[in-house]
Amino acid sequence: MKRWKFRLSGSGGQGLITAGIILGEAAVIEGKEVVQSQSYGPEARGGASKAEVIIDDKKINYPKVVIPEVLLAMSQEAADKYGTEIEDNGLIIIDSSMVNNFKNDKAKIVNIPITKLAKEEIGKTFVANIIAISALVNLTKVVSFDSLKQAVLNRIPKGTEDINLKALEIGWKWAQSN
Repeated sequence: MKRWKFRLSGSGGQGLITAGIILGEAAVIEGKEVVQSQSYGPEARGGASKAEVIIDDKKINYPKVVIPEVLLAMSQEAADKYGTEIEDNGLIIIDSSMVNNFKNDKAKIVNIPITKLAKEEIGKTFVANIIAISALVNLTKVVSFDSLKQAVLNRIPKGTEDINLKALEIGWKWAQSN
């Protein structure tokens, strides 16, 4: 397996830190080496935030993502701030319901209406992060669906299992069919 470097970015309150933790935990379930870090602006909600995850079969000596191979941008601010920092031929996943203006010629761009799907299919935007991480995993195949599902169930609040599992299915199927 090659080394995967992910940057999950958006606004505070979108659940990107949780998504990064879930992605890292899914890789740990599969016995992989993982480093996960996060940063966010001074505002608890609304400020820029990012989670970074490195996944490899080998030991990871440097815990920071310098240039990601995969970028998730769930806000216009995140797309503007991080959208140019991507490996050549990398993958950028854009929440097209939140990002209106984005171009990058170095990477493959996949537009997914993540927040719109959460609102219309589930009626709750707080599961957008689960839709996003599910689509990201399906597009990269970095971990299996079963490991991701187990990590989601380990991390979500009790009583939200049904809507989070539905969000997981929506993201997975969307990535598969588009």
